[in-house]
Amino acid sequence: MFQEPRNSLPRGHSARERRVSSQIQREVMQLILDRKLRAGSPLPTEAELMESLGVSRNSVREALKALQALDIVEIRHGYGTYVGQASLTPFVDGLTFRTLAQQGDDTGALAEILQVREVLEEGLIRRVASALSDGELERLEAVVERMDEAGRAGRPFPELDREFHELLYASLGNALVPQLLGAFWTVFRRVSGVRGWTDDPTPDVTVRRHRDIVVALRARDVEGAQKAMAVHFRGIESRAAQESRGVG
Repeated sequence: MFQEPRNSLPRGHSARERRVSSQIQREVMQLILDRKLRAGSPLPTEAELMESLGVSRNSVREALKALQALDIVEIRHGYGTYVGQASLTPFVDGLTFRTLAQQGDDTGALAEILQVREVLEEGLIRRVASALSDGELERLEAVVERMDEAGRAGRPFPELDREFHELLYASLGNALVPQLLGAFWTVFRRVSGVRGWTDDPTPDVTVRRHRDIVVALRARDVEGAQKAMAVHFRGIESRAAQESRGVG
């Protein structure tokens, strides 16, 4: 059912030991599914897993450590092992590292991330453009106004930017959407911080682009909303390119 999880066993482990660990990981994941365990639910003890799976204590521990790295289980020392949140944290960490590892090519790596997010959001905005209520549109407008106030006061407003995009798709009721958007947002902010990039040099332009999105949505202009979103992302890509050249 599962693809073989990536693991990081210490150097010197044999291929057989790696296969054993991967098999145990799959069996523990299947156990969670079969028992319909939720995040925070306790898992069987090491001794119980050893007995039910017929493996050694070390093999169980290696498998659980690998699953903990994936946020599938949570090991609470002195208390036991529990089902993890299965969050996108490992994905965020891996994508951040991948981006930073592109030596001298931050622009290209970030452009790839932005392109994926742009495709995602342009598709999503078509779904919500004709369905947003007046109340939802008013809340979006309120966030834009707060962005404008922060920009005029010389304060950065990345969290308001994130709030805008998450609020925009809240009506879909899809829990994965804000997690994915948040993952891409976090990677971008992490890379920006490591590279020492400055805050938005043109906050007034950023505010205007968000306002253009709301104006199109208010007019129930699906194509206009999609175009406004595309323009917004072109601006982010341009800024990333300028910052990269400035730092490099």
